[in-house]
Amino acid sequence: MSKIRWGVISTAKIGVVKVIPAMKQGKYCEITAIASRDLNHAKKAAASLEIPKAYGSYEELLSDPEIDAVYIPLPNHMHVEWAIKALEAGKHVLIEKPAGLSSREAECLLEASKGKPHLKLMEAFMYRHHPQWQKAKKLLEDGQIGKIKSIQSFFSYHNTDPTNIRNNPDFGGGGLMDIGCYCISLSRFIFAEEPKRVCGAVEIDPEFKTDRMASGILDFPSGTATFTCSTQAIPFQTVNIFGDKGRIEIEIPFNAPPDKPTRLWLHTLEKTDEIVFDICDQYTIQGDLFSKAILENQKVPTPFEDAVKNMLVIEAIVKSSESGDWIKL
Repeated sequence: MSKIRWGVISTAKIGVVKVIPAMKQGKYCEITAIASRDLNHAKKAAASLEIPKAYGSYEELLSDPEIDAVYIPLPNHMHVEWAIKALEAGKHVLIEKPAGLSSREAECLLEASKGKPHLKLMEAFMYRHHPQWQKAKKLLEDGQIGKIKSIQSFFSYHNTDPTNIRNNPDFGGGGLMDIGCYCISLSRFIFAEEPKRVCGAVEIDPEFKTDRMASGILDFPSGTATFTCSTQAIPFQTVNIFGDKGRIEIEIPFNAPPDKPTRLWLHTLEKTDEIVFDICDQYTIQGDLFSKAILENQKVPTPFEDAVKNMLVIEAIVKSSESGDWIKL
């Protein structure tokens, strides 16, 4: 095969608007089917996206022998259940972040995948595959800012819609699960190690009972990372990576636009260099990398153990906020 045949479980907005159109542009991806628990929804999405097959249940899609892999953008509380069912059906799985509602759920999925070693499983942290992050990594490896000392990140949007799933605690809503996970992920990605301990401050919305603002300090063996995320602040995102000889600033670190160039700046004592990246879609890159790993039977870019470790940090931030203490990991 030259392409992986993909099925999509759910007509969620992120899939229909962002991920599916991007994966359709991939060199190694072919979107074969989409499923919804409402057949009309599936048919409508299939027609608008020119997807050959539409199914009125997730089970029907998983039983299709012409599907090699599934992308799962279901609500957070459904991720693990359907990822395990997909693995049991013999499908490779790309699952939206976060991997589950807890580290225990993520570990259950990891264990299930170990029973199917021929199948690939990955959490869809698409930002890591964008050229701007690969370049940032290379600059750090080349010592362009010296020794990494600290990382600061901020990610926010404003959403007070009571019907929005992100404001429902039963479905894994709240800022930490939706966007704070990126700040934690990037810190672990850049330091290439796990924090020794964390400290968190979490503000809960009195009506929604979800975290509307969360800040954290991650204490790594090599340095520190601080972040704030919010679901009720002005929309903004930024990342700064500080070294003893320079600083890397990424303008749009997480949801880099697919229709215009992105930039990062390398600041040193002598000068500031602006690095501009050509237009690309990080969802296309993610889909192709995962598909290529299947075709070549290679490891996926991000092993699923990383998803479990990210969840452990999220839980520790919450626990720290509740106790007022540093939490060791």
